[in-house]
Amino acid sequence: MFSKVNDAEFITGEHSVLKFWNERHIFQKLRAKNAGKQPWSFLDGPITANNPMGVHHAWGRTYKDSFQRYWAMNGRDLRYQNGFDCQGLWVEVEVEKQLGLGAKSAIEEYGIDKFVQECKRRVLKYAAIQTEQSVRLGYWMEWDSPEELRKLASAIGSEAPVTLTTPKGITETAPAEQLVSRLGNPDWGGSYFTFSTENNETIWTFLKKCFQRGKVYRGHDVMPWSGRGGSAYSQMEVADGRKLTTHRALFVRFPLLDDAGQETNENLLIWTTTPWTLTSNVAAMINPELDYVKLQSKKDGLVYYFAKDNLEFQRLAKEFKEGFGRPEWQWPKGTPKLKTLSQIFKESGGYEILDTVKGEALVGRQYRGPFDELDAQANDGGFPTDERLNGKSGISSHQVIDGGRDFKGSPNVVAGEGTGIVHSAPGCGDVDHQIGLANGLPTIAPLGPDGNFLEGFGHFTGKNAVHPETVQLVIDSLKEKGLLVAEEKYPHIYPFCWRTGDELVFRLVDEWFINMDWRDEIMGVTRQINWLPDSIQGQEREVEWLTNMRDWMISKKRYWGLALPIWVDELTGDFEVIGSLAELKERALDGGEGWNDFQGHTPHKPWIDGVKIRNPKTGNLMTRVEDVGNPWLDAGIVSFSTMGYNTHPDMWKKWYPADLVTECFPGQFRNWFYSLLSMATMMNNSPPFKTLLGHRLVMNEQGQPMHKSDGTAIWFEEAAEQIGVDAMRWMYLQQNPASDLRFGTRHPDEKVTLETVNGPTSTTIDGVPTCKVTSGPADEVRRQVLIPLWNSYAFFVNYARLDEFDPKAAIVPVAERPEIDRWLLSNLQALIQQVRAGFEAFDTPAACAALARFIDDLSNWYIRRNRRRFWRSKDTGDLDKRAAYQTLYETLLTLTKLMAPMTPFLAERMYGNLTSGQPDAPESVHLCDYPTADESLLDASLNRRMSLAQTVVRVAHKLREVADQRVRQPLAELRFATLSSDDLASISSLKDVIADELNVKAVSGFESLGDIVKYTYKPNLKTLGPKYGKLLNAFREELPKLPGNLLESLRRGQTINATVGGEAVTIGPDDVLIGADQAEGWVAGDESGIQVALSTTLTPELVQEGMARDFIRHIQQARKDANLEIQQRITVNYQTSEPIVAGMLKEWSDLISSETLANEITPTSGLSGKPVQVGEAEVIITIK
Repeated sequence: MFSKVNDAEFITGEHSVLKFWNERHIFQKLRAKNAGKQPWSFLDGPITANNPMGVHHAWGRTYKDSFQRYWAMNGRDLRYQNGFDCQGLWVEVEVEKQLGLGAKSAIEEYGIDKFVQECKRRVLKYAAIQTEQSVRLGYWMEWDSPEELRKLASAIGSEAPVTLTTPKGITETAPAEQLVSRLGNPDWGGSYFTFSTENNETIWTFLKKCFQRGKVYRGHDVMPWSGRGGSAYSQMEVADGRKLTTHRALFVRFPLLDDAGQETNENLLIWTTTPWTLTSNVAAMINPELDYVKLQSKKDGLVYYFAKDNLEFQRLAKEFKEGFGRPEWQWPKGTPKLKTLSQIFKESGGYEILDTVKGEALVGRQYRGPFDELDAQANDGGFPTDERLNGKSGISSHQVIDGGRDFKGSPNVVAGEGTGIVHSAPGCGDVDHQIGLANGLPTIAPLGPDGNFLEGFGHFTGKNAVHPETVQLVIDSLKEKGLLVAEEKYPHIYPFCWRTGDELVFRLVDEWFINMDWRDEIMGVTRQINWLPDSIQGQEREVEWLTNMRDWMISKKRYWGLALPIWVDELTGDFEVIGSLAELKERALDGGEGWNDFQGHTPHKPWIDGVKIRNPKTGNLMTRVEDVGNPWLDAGIVSFSTMGYNTHPDMWKKWYPADLVTECFPGQFRNWFYSLLSMATMMNNSPPFKTLLGHRLVMNEQGQPMHKSDGTAIWFEEAAEQIGVDAMRWMYLQQNPASDLRFGTRHPDEKVTLETVNGPTSTTIDGVPTCKVTSGPADEVRRQVLIPLWNSYAFFVNYARLDEFDPKAAIVPVAERPEIDRWLLSNLQALIQQVRAGFEAFDTPAACAALARFIDDLSNWYIRRNRRRFWRSKDTGDLDKRAAYQTLYETLLTLTKLMAPMTPFLAERMYGNLTSGQPDAPESVHLCDYPTADESLLDASLNRRMSLAQTVVRVAHKLREVADQRVRQPLAELRFATLSSDDLASISSLKDVIADELNVKAVSGFESLGDIVKYTYKPNLKTLGPKYGKLLNAFREELPKLPGNLLESLRRGQTINATVGGEAVTIGPDDVLIGADQAEGWVAGDESGIQVALSTTLTPELVQEGMARDFIRHIQQARKDANLEIQQRITVNYQTSEPIVAGMLKEWSDLISSETLANEITPTSGLSGKPVQVGEAEVIITIK
């Protein structure tokens, strides 16, 4: 019935299970089994189909698969829809590299149509690859065939018909572009693609609703900009591109003017980390409530104003010691500690403080700008000219202004870093721009789309703003004018373009925005959601982001993405948002143009750009804006588009809202979660999901980020085929999601060949050489969970085969089985409850911990304590042996079902063998119902008693280690004491179990072990002194006299409240120094209120018995090394010069022969082999 179980060979076993699932159509049978039942709705956050998966992708995908498997085994109907994120700069960047295109102009020369087609091809290519990788992970979804996706990719750009077979078995024939536009629709099934027409059209629906509420507008704002990328970045994108960098920061003086407009010897001292912005300075901002010193430099007599608190302020002192908040953000090597302003002036000749004034006294004072010679500074109305500000220029606006306060009421200008005076360039900074608008200041916008200075900026024209040569040019010019006071290297966190690696600049742009003045509505929806884990304070994070979030920039001046459905009358400025392709068609055919040329194409650039409509007010033609959409619109709409909001409303009502979403949380509060919540609020003012489970990042084993550039990024297949997927999944599931997972290490200098499902390979899917991957956490998973479970299963199966155990044999009633059987089955019911509770609270670490504890109990307690029941000779009337088999069989079979969502491959292998020959058993463990606890078998009292006994054993094992006494060495006595008489009685009832487990001759319970161990309690003056200095003498006197239960609590690591010196005090475990005086010949310890003492005195009889057990162990190891069958009998030969061995064998040979199936134990001379230790003697042992 059962097949013999050998070594686990986890990875090879996973390959065989994949084949079994595929050949037997297990996933399809599961879907059919649950079809039409109560739904459980999961919404997948789309993975970007742009590169192969790494191990960091597998964490979230393991969550997704495990929860879906759990609910499917509970009979729920699921959608099983994976998502692919398809559009945006992520894909454009890789296609530019692929085609060798270095700039936007090169894309236009190449042809936008061909470029967009290449983007589609790339997405389909990597969707096929990620599908195969996800299948290897055991991730069950309704997948498109990778070969069908590759077929579509190869046909993109051709008008020739292609025949597609969908996941639901439907066959469609059409040009590839038309087929691709419909991927993932409910009728076809399969993964959703955010480039699909349904997804894009549903975003149009959202934007139409925004437009109808008056929330869409074209705005001029200063936004983060990538010169080489040629695109603005929204607030949410910038947050993800921050890096630690070092800038040349400058202290610069702005000479103050008198009433006649002449320079005085008084100056504003300003500080900047972006020297290029000085070219566009308009104003200087202060805090009117701060005190400002009036400092005179002894070097040149010049007077400087700056915040008083900044004079001695230790800038970045904490960061110098501790870094900038991430392990990789440490203080840069070679960057000196920052100087205080006091130090700077002292080193330049000294200074004198003349006066202190309030900031308000400086407001209105005019100054000379650092680059007033530039034409742009003199341009009327700013640069470019704003006719509303005619009569104002940069030069005429140079004055001190109140920096004001932000929306929280906090001042924009504060003391600390810098000088307390902020140079304001409204054309170069977002906050500066807002303050400039509020104060009627002109804007000087110096940069073009390429990030270079425009005409009007003298010798800066044509130079890149952040290039080191430009920074040096600024410094040289300031020195020449005598305006540079000091320069320093300043480390800080700054936004970079993730695409090019360049620093972002802030540039005045013309973009499309959604006015987010309805953020309170979104917050209301946010508060209806269960955010997990609690420790990350997800709701608070999201609400904080919403509170601080500016208007949503939804446009990108790029090519591959959502075509923003905004049509503009350029003659009047009127614009409209179109809500669907049907509406666009109607408008285009009603006096517009271009629809017939567009038909047959997807709503992407460049094809949709030719469609024009009439302005109903003026009759003018309206043209679509050239911009594409922010890619977070694509992912944010999926709770509507993928469930058929526009096309299948009944289906949408069935599946909306999702029961769960789960993604990596550090950035998604600003990105996917934000867009999901915002778009759902606008669409129907409802939460798009009920529960959100966030998780942290995957790091290398040293806690550092893994990078593709330095070869440390671990590709998925490298880990899967070296570590094993079940081990990986357990690693992810047992990890606290609020903490980074230290996965493992890739060794880029050690190339390896991987044995994959499809044969050996020495490269990744993308052609990168495969390298050795090691993982300490994975080794621990195998050591603590997978191998003990496999060994327990192998123990059962291999003995059950010998005894021809039949699972269908008459059941021994549980009530008639030994207590340890009843304990195991009772503990199993408790485990079922714990694992279920973990899954349903989305707390997989709790479920994993419960399973790991149970597997340890099963292997190291139940099986080890019951081996002799299985070893006995076969006897059909042996009900005790049958009870043992039935207990262990039921336990192992239940474990396969409990663990199926977590380790689906191992569970399937075990289940298949355990149920072989049982036609009424489901074909796969994944077709079984998830276990439910049988409360009639749950005996809390028995569980408690056994737990107490295990505590005694655990403490005693530690004491053996302290006393250097191996477990094979019998000891004379163990004594224990407890705080309660009930616990004393419970442990006493299992003293035979304890004695056998610990190899001691006697176990005795006492009310106290005071004659063996005495504890001493002294106050820890280092910790108590700062808190209770005046009571220290009282602590010395009264601490040892506190009630025993309080002292016991301190020993257990708990904090207590007591009265010392007549005052109420709180005493923690660190406040007390606990010592132990033990009687000679004993070692003692305690845990959870149980004291244990172990006798360490060895009699000659005990020593001899310990030697016998050593002898048995070495023979058993020799049997294992020889790969003998369990039932094979042997002859033992031994050689030694130690007479004590012969004495031991005379006394113990019968036991040794029985335990090892030895027919003879014979002393022999001339044996070769390595001596082994038997007690203190050396012996050569051989078997045959």
